[in-house]
Amino acid sequence: MFYVRTNDGVKIAVYDLNSTAAETVFLVHGWPLSHRIFEYQETPLICKGYRVVEIDLRGFGSSDKPACGYTYDRMADDIYAVVRALNLQNFTLAGYSMGGAIVLRYMARHRGYGVKKLALLSAAAPRLTQAPGFCHGVPASAVDQWVAGASTDRPALIRQFGGMLFTLPHSQAITDWLGDVSLSASGIATIQTACALRDEDGRTDLARVCVPTGVFHGRQDRVVPFDLALVTQQGIRNAVLYPFDQSGHGIFYDELDRFNSCFLQFLAC
Repeated sequence: MFYVRTNDGVKIAVYDLNSTAAETVFLVHGWPLSHRIFEYQETPLICKGYRVVEIDLRGFGSSDKPACGYTYDRMADDIYAVVRALNLQNFTLAGYSMGGAIVLRYMARHRGYGVKKLALLSAAAPRLTQAPGFCHGVPASAVDQWVAGASTDRPALIRQFGGMLFTLPHSQAITDWLGDVSLSASGIATIQTACALRDEDGRTDLARVCVPTGVFHGRQDRVVPFDLALVTQQGIRNAVLYPFDQSGHGIFYDELDRFNSCFLQFLAC
């Protein structure tokens, strides 16, 4: 691990695995997690010869935890700082959940600098919550409950949220592990990024994507409803939808072997 300092002085933790490989995959985690959720994608990617770059978003994991700066614009700028620091070119950018919305903002705000393919994994896009003229997603009141929980009993919120991630049965140890990952975030970041999930609107970001895009989404997702994946696919020219019938929001683990296989096929095509 090393740090890249952004233009507002925040240090972003960066993990660069198999750094001499010719092809790069850049993975961006979601709320309220860290790069550690991609543990079971790292080895398959490296074994296929990919360089794997991961970050902890500001406020999460081992990155600095400032009191502000948790908008999609700011976090997209953090990604840009890492891309420029590592001189990444012709890479695949993949974002999970909130990370999916942030990488879409990167594509719009930084004109997809360096990106040759985009992967949206259970992406909270184009916006998570319902709004006038937009009936998809979840009610804003649902995210208000996350904000209230993070403000009063964050460990209980994390346990509740962890119970929503998966559809298929998994070990209690996996659930406990994800709870530990989530509690590595700062309370401020957990609250402010939940507010971003509630309020940010990325509908105009979709039309700015001009690279091959895969939309990977579980049909049983209870956090980001599957209909948002359909909206996202329809809004990005020639985007391909990869539905997972048995997966919930934790698409990176629910159907682990099938997800890894589909993701590798997408990278290779």
